[in-house]
Amino acid sequence: MSDFSFDRSRRLLKKIEFDRVFARRRSAGDGMLILYACENNLPHSRIGLVVSRKAGNAVIRNRWKRCLREAFRLAQQELPQGLDLVALPRAGATPTMPRVQQSLRNLSERLARQLR
Repeated sequence: MSDFSFDRSRRLLKKIEFDRVFARRRSAGDGMLILYACENNLPHSRIGLVVSRKAGNAVIRNRWKRCLREAFRLAQQELPQGLDLVALPRAGATPTMPRVQQSLRNLSERLARQLR
């Protein structure tokens, strides 16, 4: 059975981790998300979330965070391994689980090709 857990080892938690991803300056975007990435030399990928007030009020920002965490949790086996990802939602986009999951998959694949 696949491991669909989402524990602390799968998250970016510290400012220095986020800064390292942003400093690498590799990003891809679509109408839903902007995704930044860099290599992490781990056997799995990790994700960090940056959901600003531009995304909407607190209810919408929390919905974005729940959708992004769940999309990553369900798709982590299909995503490229060994990447640190930082996801930023586009202002004005409405989060739905299938769209967020598809966007996360497509953008992470594109970034993995750029980094190789």
